[in-house]
Amino acid sequence: MLRVLIIDDSVFIRTILSDILSEDPDIEVVGKASNGREGLDKIRELQPDIVTLDIEMPEMDGLQMLRQLKYLNERPKVVILSTLTSADAEYTRKALRLGADDFILKPRNIGHVKGIRTEFTTKLRQLTTIPVRPPGIAKKFSTEPARNIVLIGSSAGGPPMLDAILSRIDADLNAAVVITQHMPEGFTAALAERLNKISPLPVKETETGDVLHSGHVYLSRGGYHTLITRDINSSGIYEGRITHSKSAPVHAVRPAVDTTFISAAKVFGSHTVSFILSGMGNDGGEGALSIKNAGGKNFVVQESDSLVYGMARSALQRNCVDKVIPLVRIPTEIKRSVEEMNRRHV
Repeated sequence: MLRVLIIDDSVFIRTILSDILSEDPDIEVVGKASNGREGLDKIRELQPDIVTLDIEMPEMDGLQMLRQLKYLNERPKVVILSTLTSADAEYTRKALRLGADDFILKPRNIGHVKGIRTEFTTKLRQLTTIPVRPPGIAKKFSTEPARNIVLIGSSAGGPPMLDAILSRIDADLNAAVVITQHMPEGFTAALAERLNKISPLPVKETETGDVLHSGHVYLSRGGYHTLITRDINSSGIYEGRITHSKSAPVHAVRPAVDTTFISAAKVFGSHTVSFILSGMGNDGGEGALSIKNAGGKNFVVQESDSLVYGMARSALQRNCVDKVIPLVRIPTEIKRSVEEMNRRHV
């Protein structure tokens, strides 16, 4: 049983979150608080496993409370609730640096609540099962240009899946990984920081000009399409690179999975493998078809693991999917697929 404390100055949000969590038989809401000062008192009194924390609150805000948490002997896990503003995106990044464990975008009104219920409860469970890598453990930073590329596309319900995959991804993966997650501008930087804490591979938000190196993970920057291009470096070696584009949204989103998948297939051809996770709409189907036509392979997660199955279905309808697999098998399939691509280089 996970014991949760809700800290938010909005009575509406406290009530909604309590209702959501109370529907889960494995979660107990042990208390509520309206600001950070009251929250600290209740953490000492109730000793919850997890705290959901608002950022902007009277008397003591979320960032101030996080600074005080380090003085407690028993520190709970912390999930930040953030609104869809550029200011909150920056506050969320600061919260993660101050020790918050994860974040979720706060529902604007009761009509958005159902959309976060599964993702929210899944995140809380994962906080107790997915370890954060100690900062003292060095990661490998390869400078070898990637010869293989792993593409991941996701939208609604995707972030908890990314946690599950990247926490178990092969630390010696001989491929670049490019993730395109539908998320508002500003929040992909926070997501990259979160994923970098749990992944054995270095994770960063994309920047124009990034060279794709083996064993690195690149998260598409929100508000831009991520294009994969090819260039020749000073040693005469071809390199895959990241190029950002502010061209029109595709499927009403930017970044779009299709844009990344189609451009990657042109550069990496048969050395491309894609994985489509949970997400609504049709983004990803055309891109997966381009990968298949270029000799690459496509996998989609099984429907029972997904919050929404629109993106995966858009690929299945084009008959370009090699296999439908459970979420728990994706890290193993990534490793196997990359090893298969490596054998083609020999």
